[in-house]
Amino acid sequence: MNNSIKLISGTSHRALAEGIADRLGIELTKLKTSKATNQEISIAIAESVRDDDVFIVQSTAPGEVNDDLMELLILINACKTASARRITAVIPNFPYARQDKKDKSRAPISAKLVANMLQAAGCNHVITMDLHASQIQGFFNVPVDNLYAEPSTLNWIRQNTDYRNAVIVSPDAGGAKRATAIADRLDLNFALIHKERPRPNEIGRMVLVGDVKDKIAILVDDMADTCGTLAKAAQTLKKHGAKQVLAIVTHAILSGNACEVVNKSELSLLVVTNTVPHDDKKARCPKLRTIDVAPTLAEACRRTHNGESVSFLFSHAIDG
Repeated sequence: MNNSIKLISGTSHRALAEGIADRLGIELTKLKTSKATNQEISIAIAESVRDDDVFIVQSTAPGEVNDDLMELLILINACKTASARRITAVIPNFPYARQDKKDKSRAPISAKLVANMLQAAGCNHVITMDLHASQIQGFFNVPVDNLYAEPSTLNWIRQNTDYRNAVIVSPDAGGAKRATAIADRLDLNFALIHKERPRPNEIGRMVLVGDVKDKIAILVDDMADTCGTLAKAAQTLKKHGAKQVLAIVTHAILSGNACEVVNKSELSLLVVTNTVPHDDKKARCPKLRTIDVAPTLAEACRRTHNGESVSFLFSHAIDG
């Protein structure tokens, strides 16, 4: 690697940053972070980044989203004032991505606000993964590379399931495009669950469109938060004759009692990537399995630094 690349880790997901650094064959840039008694974040970069190509890895850990976002903004601004040549924010799980549109009167578009703040802080480029809504890329006036977990997901399905006897299922209409893309790549049938939400994070009636009888039903989604949708979807699929139900999602938010919901559900496995730290959840949820996306993120950083195309990663998995 060229010496002009620097990789900085925020405090949200250091294990992922270390995995990226190992893949790139470099050390993480030395950093001192602390909080004052009033919870203000203090940061000091302990080595020069002048004229360097800086990559800042910061995800958003459950319960710490606002602190993690503020820390990322301070890190970006610190690098900018330290004369870094280019600053790339590597944000595997983009904060406030679900607030991407004005869906009711006087509602904010918070994802746009986050985009504005990142650019105001001095961000020149963003690398993220499986944005909840792809139009968020249009909120930026700087390049955004939205990577996909799909290639790694396909590899996992091929290696760990009897996928030729499976059906790919979307738990809602919004995820139909994602599910059909995976079904097409595996040459499998596709099913859809239509759900009614009387209130946010509360599921009403579910209706299955498609046939899952005597099949392995593989639910695919971009995010598992409270896991209420996945649990109810698994129950619906079992009711319609599926012999096994497993779920594969990109971002394992797993807030509240999500682990207990998964444990009690009809799901045999919940497979997630490590875009969000969840090691503490594994002890509480034996059904959890992890797909490592650090190699994919590292390759995106390497290609960006060397001026190579990143589109190769949209359809090819990078092995660990």
